[in-house]
This record gives sequence, C-alpha cells and structure tokens, in this order.
Amino acid sequence: MVVRDAERLRVVEDAIEQLRAELAVLGVTLPSLRVDPVSAAGEAAYPLVNLGCVNLDMTLRMVAVLHERNVR
Repeated sequence: MVVRDAERLRVVEDAIEQLRAELAVLGVTLPSLRVDPVSAAGEAAYPLVNLGCVNLDMTLRMVAVLHERNVR
C-alpha cells in the first residue's frame, strides 16, 4: 500500500486502534501502545508501532493467549 505523507500517520493510528480492539477481545491491554514518535517524524514509508512496556502479569497473559491460539 502506498500512501501520501498526509495519510501515513492516520493509516498507522487506525492500525493501532484495530490492534488495540482485537487485543481487548482477548483480554490483553498494552498501555503504552502508540506510534513511535521518532519514526513518525522521519521519512519512513510508515512510522513504527511501539508496543511499549508491560508488567510481568501482562506478559504472562499475552504468552497464554498466544499459546492457546498456536495450539489450535
């Protein structure tokens, strides 16, 4: 997908909201999920998505969700 500079940030923000919604269905919340400000200021085709830091409890919950999905 090729987008103009004016659209690239909106595309990434929309993707982040979709990811946040899908994770919420699984009971996973990434509190620091956001657009990486350094890459957003650069000339990359798309800014990076910063998944952020999570505590041990959330890490183990994510492992459990991923494991359950992979076992199927």
